[in-house]
Amino acid sequence: MATEHSYVAHGTKDAHLKRLRRIEGQVRGIARMVDEEQYCIDILTQVSAVNSALKALSLGLLDEHMEHCVVEAVREGGEEQSIKLKEASAAIARLVKS
Repeated sequence: MATEHSYVAHGTKDAHLKRLRRIEGQVRGIARMVDEEQYCIDILTQVSAVNSALKALSLGLLDEHMEHCVVEAVREGGEEQSIKLKEASAAIARLVKS
């Protein structure tokens, strides 16, 4: 039977949280720019920066998932292996679409 896993930071939790706080600040900055009716191209530049930061975070989390959760599941074999590989494949598909 498949086991449900929680997020295990593998030493990167603080870095992820720091990156998320930075992204949160960037989003607040974008809202301020819109409120102040700043030049649309400048706003779009900041939106692009946030998108890049989120993509980098996503790729880091995916890398951790592959290195830890998927590798462990492959070692275990059986149903868990199939589940984790399908999860990773679905996550990659979502990232490619975005």
